[in-house]
Amino acid sequence: MTARVGVVTFPGSLDDGDAARAVRLAGGEAVRLWHADPDLHGVDAVVLPGGFSYGDYLRCGAIARFAPVMESIVAAAAGGLPVLGICNGFQILCEAHLLPGALTRNQHLHFRNRDQVLRIESPATAWTNTFAAGQEILIPVKNGEGCYVADERTLDELEATGRIVARYVGGNPNGSLRDIAGISNAAGNVVGLMPHPEHAVEALTGPSLDGLGFFTSILKHLAGAPA
Repeated sequence: MTARVGVVTFPGSLDDGDAARAVRLAGGEAVRLWHADPDLHGVDAVVLPGGFSYGDYLRCGAIARFAPVMESIVAAAAGGLPVLGICNGFQILCEAHLLPGALTRNQHLHFRNRDQVLRIESPATAWTNTFAAGQEILIPVKNGEGCYVADERTLDELEATGRIVARYVGGNPNGSLRDIAGISNAAGNVVGLMPHPEHAVEALTGPSLDGLGFFTSILKHLAGAPA
């Protein structure tokens, strides 16, 4: 049976169509989910896409965190549902307290849009299991509020428990502490990633095909999950 991966659309989402396309290219079935509908329609995993939900008013992700669909996602994630938050989706995951820390204004105060090298630090998540530890990949980054911050105790815990999923290599585009580009929860089913893997899945439009690994990883994870 083909895995069904939900892609949420919030008012202001920009990359929901791209995320759905990436799911399909990986071999999954993309199921579009609407922010105002709490029904997850039986999906096996969820992607919170990039964009500017609610225009980034208040704080990025602060309003989307209260969307009816998020109440269902928070509950399902606690039960093991795999969730990937990309860029604004990462911000929403932090606002919903599914991941620790916060994403703040880039330290240089400029929007940064470039192809970025990442090093995969943890292949032990539902979204990174097709990568090797230490593997370097190239995917785009585009954000104005992508600086990951947390207190030293939280950062040390993330390091010690292998929950830093990816780091920036060859220059930090936003000032994220410890060069963090992505993290996971303790169980490894929830991952937040600031760069955009969905924009590196086709040779015609991306700098590489490296982003596809995040989407094939979830399909591999679901294929091995008990029925």
